[in-house]
Amino acid sequence: MVDDGSTDNTQEILQNYIAKDTRFQYHQRPKDKLKGPNSCRNYGFKLSKGEFINFFDSDDFLKPDAFQVFVNQMNEKDDVDAIISKSELIDFFSRKKLKENKIFSNNLIEDLFVEKITFYICGPFWNRNYLLKQNYLFDENIGNGDDWDFNLRMVYNNPTLIFIKETPQIQIRVHKDSFSQEKGKLNKKELLSDFKALEKHLELVSAQENINLKVIRDFIIKRYNRALKWALFQENKLKYFLLKEALKKQVKFGYYNKMIKTIIGFFLYSVFKKGYHFLKD
Repeated sequence: MVDDGSTDNTQEILQNYIAKDTRFQYHQRPKDKLKGPNSCRNYGFKLSKGEFINFFDSDDFLKPDAFQVFVNQMNEKDDVDAIISKSELIDFFSRKKLKENKIFSNNLIEDLFVEKITFYICGPFWNRNYLLKQNYLFDENIGNGDDWDFNLRMVYNNPTLIFIKETPQIQIRVHKDSFSQEKGKLNKKELLSDFKALEKHLELVSAQENINLKVIRDFIIKRYNRALKWALFQENKLKYFLLKEALKKQVKFGYYNKMIKTIIGFFLYSVFKKGYHFLKD
């Protein structure tokens, strides 16, 4: 485990496990490393020695036999780069299952980009040798969208994947203060991080074969407009900034009809609280 600067008794608790089993390790993020999950993951990978790598967040759960399931799958076939498991999203407090993600597609890159499928960060069980071949792992300058960014860059290089389509091996706990909820709270820093990741991957995905760039652009426009709608409906001061950003992106893509509808919808809702249909995705 790499501790990102917790202020509770995490270290004390983990020392008990380490004393019983030396396979458990506890490390603190070095002071000269950026705070955040990405720097911790990169640091953890640097320290790791295992043949298989699974990046796992502290508030999620593995099923009791998950590692055995992953290893069995990895050993069944030579040259496997990753095993991908489905994940269950569960309520943090009640443990009630909310949904589970889709992980398989015959159009992997495009569907992962537009989030028809989702791996999450803990879903893949990676072959260490494959990760070592990459230019870099986690982008430490990205907040929200970090797992999307990482998984996309990994699949751009055409890995050999096995999908566990049956029982999900991961449980992801969701609550209102989850980091993933920050965009919906109109955290400007995280919105900008999301936009930065989108722009970065627009360039990267354009170099891939058999990609429908209209589908990609439509998805990007939808993300900008969704943020604009959140701000508009909440009367948040970011609405003017997000309007400008959405319009810039629509002009760049030549979506002039969409641009006109966005302006009309923004004006009508700002003044009359009507015109929502102009802002629909």
